[in-house]
Amino acid sequence: MAEKRILVGEIGRPHGVRGLVKLRSFTADPLAIAAYGPLTNEAGTERYAITVLAEGLAKVEGVADRDAAQRLTGLKLYVERAALPPPDEEEFYLADLVGLAARDAADQPLGVVAAVEDHGGGAILVLETSQGEVLLPFTKAVVPVVDVAGGYVRVLPPAELLAGEEADAE
Repeated sequence: MAEKRILVGEIGRPHGVRGLVKLRSFTADPLAIAAYGPLTNEAGTERYAITVLAEGLAKVEGVADRDAAQRLTGLKLYVERAALPPPDEEEFYLADLVGLAARDAADQPLGVVAAVEDHGGGAILVLETSQGEVLLPFTKAVVPVVDVAGGYVRVLPPAELLAGEEADAE
């Protein structure tokens, strides 16, 4: 099985004419994004060496002008999961949730975590269920238990979602 890659940053728009780029870092210390090892694209087929100049601004090796920097806009940067420090107790990486079983309050299977997405309004848990894809807010109220070692998450879907399913069944 291929090593899991973890999203650690994203290249934004160019900054100036000498190839600098805006950089969004998702690491605990935004200035240390390059310290986790080689940064790659999602597939791991391209490597990028960056130098962080200040929080939010970086130089990408081999990029010397605005046009080259513009071509990198939107590029998501990943590292191998093994390169990251182990999470503290009661912590986990969101990427580690993918593939976990989702169980309800009665310990009945609901589906499998297919993805964890965040589009700016908070993390969303994407479950693949027998009824199709279900999106749930990733909050303590909806997902009170995350047991990565045990291979599951406990999910308490909001009443509105359950009411919608009951209406569909009628």
